[in-house]
Amino acid sequence: MWFFTVNLAERRNNRLLIEKIDVLRDAFRFVKQQRPFYMNAVVIMPDHLHCIWTMPSDDGDFSIRWNMLKGRFSRSIDVGERVSKSRQKRRERGIW
Repeated sequence: MWFFTVNLAERRNNRLLIEKIDVLRDAFRFVKQQRPFYMNAVVIMPDHLHCIWTMPSDDGDFSIRWNMLKGRFSRSIDVGERVSKSRQKRRERGIW
């Protein structure tokens, strides 16, 4: 069992996670279909979230699941956030 806290990159006055809760739910469903895990609990705040996951005994790779979840969520919302130069070089969004 694992406990996670995941923050948005820009936390001040950012309500993205609750404003796009349906997109976030879809991202969780998608990842759970592709790479199953059990979500014991989740708390969604405006600018961060907390989760407790139980991983399958034969696949404890939570990192790939978070990568998929963040990617799915990020691709599903409009571009418009501030992106640092280092993230631009790596072709990353500025959401997480």
